[in-house]
Amino acid sequence: MKRPYRVGALGAGLVAAALLAAGCGTGGVASAGRQADTQSGQQLFTQNCGSCHSLQAAGTSGTIGPNLDNAFAAAVADGYPQSSIENVVLDQIRLGSGEIATYTNGKLGDFKVQPTMPANIVKGEDAIDVAAYVASVAGQGGFTEGGGFASLGTDGAKIFKGAGCAGCHTLSAAGATGTVGRNLDQLKPATDVVAHQVEVGGGAMPAFKGKLSDAQIQAVAKYVSSSAGK
Repeated sequence: MKRPYRVGALGAGLVAAALLAAGCGTGGVASAGRQADTQSGQQLFTQNCGSCHSLQAAGTSGTIGPNLDNAFAAAVADGYPQSSIENVVLDQIRLGSGEIATYTNGKLGDFKVQPTMPANIVKGEDAIDVAAYVASVAGQGGFTEGGGFASLGTDGAKIFKGAGCAGCHTLSAAGATGTVGRNLDQLKPATDVVAHQVEVGGGAMPAFKGKLSDAQIQAVAKYVSSSAGK
């Protein structure tokens, strides 16, 4: 079994701090030859990253990936240059991430492996804009509470986007064009099939049982089943 090397939002903060302290992530943005467009970066972040990451300034509350405010709050408080944070974020976008281990019950050996972040989820100048935006806002207000799905209620469309489904799956009705997971318009799954998959996960998809309520799982399953292929 591969050794997981990242530990939730806390682990992301430790990794970010280690990279900054080591002077890593310093070669990408400086040679871009243009000033980054943070307004475009915000839009791109919301569309491509917000379903998985919590970032207070962007109004996103994803919990699949690390809380980015918490990942960089300590670095901001310690006075690390924004350019260094920017390059760490850019490197992460370009390289993606390995397995993410979330420890449970306070036991070092008790963990579950979360899905990976694909490399180059945005590319070129878009990646630079996203990195610049994240670096300009992440951790500026200190540590924040991470996301949570309770606020999504039982609106299937809202759950599909807020729980991170739109970032991985294609579903035209939701305006989703993700390619990490199956194309739902082509698959046209039945409600019970979707509900089961959401509960238990599989492959790169995490299990949402215990994260989403039973009513939320049924709501998003009905939404996908009734919308797929339309």
